[in-house]
Amino acid sequence: MVERFVLPPDQPESLSALVTALRQDAPGQEPVLVAGDGSRIELPDELFAVLRDVATTLSQGFAVNVGPQLTTLTTSQAAEVLGISRPTLVRLLEQGEIPFDKPGRHRQVRLVDVLAYQESARRVRSAGLDEMVRNSEESGVYDIDEGATTIRSAPEQGHE
Repeated sequence: MVERFVLPPDQPESLSALVTALRQDAPGQEPVLVAGDGSRIELPDELFAVLRDVATTLSQGFAVNVGPQLTTLTTSQAAEVLGISRPTLVRLLEQGEIPFDKPGRHRQVRLVDVLAYQESARRVRSAGLDEMVRNSEESGVYDIDEGATTIRSAPEQGHE
């Protein structure tokens, strides 16, 4: 399989019914794909989640990049996934923030470990921002009406 881009339809909102259907949870029922000949094929949870994410993204007018990804990355590839420089990634590896193997001269990083670090770093940043807002509110930096409720919504799973 080669990498390819999938562009949204001319009218992305036309996917709204599909997105709604894919978001509905039917307990006890496995998602299935019905082939052209009518045969039913059960979809694994991972594939169903990807289909839901792709449909949602396309319905919002965004393109989707589909392609195979190695489960073991070079330091350059791992840095690219995280959006940081390679030297910064190497520093994280050496500090033990992300596990790695060094079977020869070059470090190898598992994709699952890179993604776990990315999620952990997102949570730390989010908690830090929440603390800054809390401190600012307590010190009177913001004028907030008595009884006002502020809610910070969490990003959807897998999105930041």
